[in-house]
Amino acid sequence: MRRITLLVLFFAAIIVRSTAQTTATFEDLNLSKNDTFYVNYTAPGTDVGFIDGLCYFPCEYDTAYGYSFWGSGFVYSNMRDTVTSGLANEYAASTDSGYHSKTYVVATGEENYINLLSTAKNKPLQSVYITNATYAHNSMRDGDQFAKKFATGDWFKLVISGYGQDTNKMQFLRDTVEVYLADFRSADSTQHYILNTWKNVNLAKLKDVDSVTFTLSSSDTGAYGMNTPAYFCLDNLTTFETSASVANVSSFIAKVYPNPAANSLYVSIKDNSVQQLVVTDMAGRTINKIQVNAPEMTINTASLAPGVYILQLSGIGSTGSVRFVKQ
Repeated sequence: MRRITLLVLFFAAIIVRSTAQTTATFEDLNLSKNDTFYVNYTAPGTDVGFIDGLCYFPCEYDTAYGYSFWGSGFVYSNMRDTVTSGLANEYAASTDSGYHSKTYVVATGEENYINLLSTAKNKPLQSVYITNATYAHNSMRDGDQFAKKFATGDWFKLVISGYGQDTNKMQFLRDTVEVYLADFRSADSTQHYILNTWKNVNLAKLKDVDSVTFTLSSSDTGAYGMNTPAYFCLDNLTTFETSASVANVSSFIAKVYPNPAANSLYVSIKDNSVQQLVVTDMAGRTINKIQVNAPEMTINTASLAPGVYILQLSGIGSTGSVRFVKQ
């Protein structure tokens, strides 16, 4: 099923605003080689997190037991090992890669949070891609010394909660979205699954938020809490920079699809407000520049190297952009 990205540009008589979207893809974060991950042991017990897109991802390492270990938060990774089971393989996704990319994020701990930054703060969220970490996936599939092999009735769930502030700066819960990372609740075994693909999760319910928490729970619990390894992976977390809803827009809408693209990217334009299409790479270098001469435009992407690109749409007095992936 193809994914359609809506690019919405707002016009005002004096002040021009664009409905911008920013996606944390993690592809610009530096990893020295393949099959590695972000590690920072310089300040044990303190937050050594990182920023991507318009989000801050905390990360904490500790030395409480005489050695450095990852205690909580997020790590960015390009590990591809879907085979090795156990804690020795805690930095890998069950998909063996990011969502149409190399790099993704792994989280550990039953509850973690991220903070929204700058123009994304107190605005809506759009979506995120979620999957299991290899460690959790293989534990549920096979069982291990701490956790059971999943059977009928079992489940592993992620709850994504958006928080905002009222006029008195009091923090409160906006809304929640649930994602089952494994679901064996049905009596019909053909409906059972352990997620090992990237699942697109719609976060539109989480409006006007400045932070997001990720809470894991499992049917397999013991005296010390959850037995299932408290790990999951995420990629392509998209935020909005305006509070307007896409459903209420009447200025102009350009549909950009499919995303990811293989040989062609299609742009369907509502009216004549868009005059030029410009494709750039993530370094800002112009790859292609096209004058709009029809409501339905096709961009040849066959010669592009696989990766993430930006399509900029220039209009009368305003511009907007959307990222797309070349397969």
